[in-house]
Amino acid sequence: MSIYLDVIWLLNFFFDALLLLLTALILKRKIVKWRILVGAFIGSLVVLIVVSPFAAIGSHPLTKLLFSIAIVGVAFGYKRFRYFIQGLLTFYFATFMIGGGMIGVHYFLEFDVQVFDGTILTQSRGFGNPISWGFVLIGFPLLWYFSKNRIADIETKQVFYDQIVDVKLEIDDVTLNLKGLVDSGNQLFDPITKSPVMILDTTKYEELFPKSLIEQSKNIELLTNDTSTESHKWESRVRLIPYRGVGQEHQFLLAIKPDQITIFHGNEENIVKKGLVAFNHTTLSTDGEYDCIVHPKMLISSSIKSAS
Repeated sequence: MSIYLDVIWLLNFFFDALLLLLTALILKRKIVKWRILVGAFIGSLVVLIVVSPFAAIGSHPLTKLLFSIAIVGVAFGYKRFRYFIQGLLTFYFATFMIGGGMIGVHYFLEFDVQVFDGTILTQSRGFGNPISWGFVLIGFPLLWYFSKNRIADIETKQVFYDQIVDVKLEIDDVTLNLKGLVDSGNQLFDPITKSPVMILDTTKYEELFPKSLIEQSKNIELLTNDTSTESHKWESRVRLIPYRGVGQEHQFLLAIKPDQITIFHGNEENIVKKGLVAFNHTTLSTDGEYDCIVHPKMLISSSIKSAS
């Protein structure tokens, strides 16, 4: 059987890069592409050592640990010991999770059940057989995507929903400093871009927005039926978000695409990568405790910077 070393090395490089990327997503760390690629390159060098005269050294657990330390150190840097160990352990967690999933799916698909003289016999046809490269090429990306989504779901459930956060909303020359309620009941998404939608209590800020935009948000029909409606400078930002309330048929909310949404959560500054702001013309909080309802996904799908 022929072994193509360059193909095996490339696959290991690709897999190491995906594992480092998954580690960064789990820890919510800034992704620096060149660091990820250099770290993956260092990890792929193990393949070359294994086929060299130093194979015994390359396969030793201590050597693998040293390579892991180098990989994580290059990919994420060293700020403090706890920061580094957290990255190293999470990298191993991602590796074991994907590797275990691959083995589990392989033997699940290779498992046989037979009945002999009234007795159930089980046989794993894949026991001892190597997992094919085709299976790895297809299974690894699928398991990576599956794991990423499951981790995101867990994070969403762990967010402290009933929590007031500071929100900074920037739209053109308008900047609003708001109090927002992170609420799991807000599940509004833009059906096209899948951007999460934040609901703003517009009654407090109507004078800051174009008058024609406010009128359109109160009467959605004006967007399609009234050609005489005055245009405004934010027309390119306008989106229509479908929603359905209890006991109501499908309706629409007018939303706009801001320049940036920043959420201050604890000691972290969360810059929302993509999000929309919907106009609501009823008071959200009778006590004035918050001005908007923040979609929980905005805390998950954001880049984080230290507020200190």
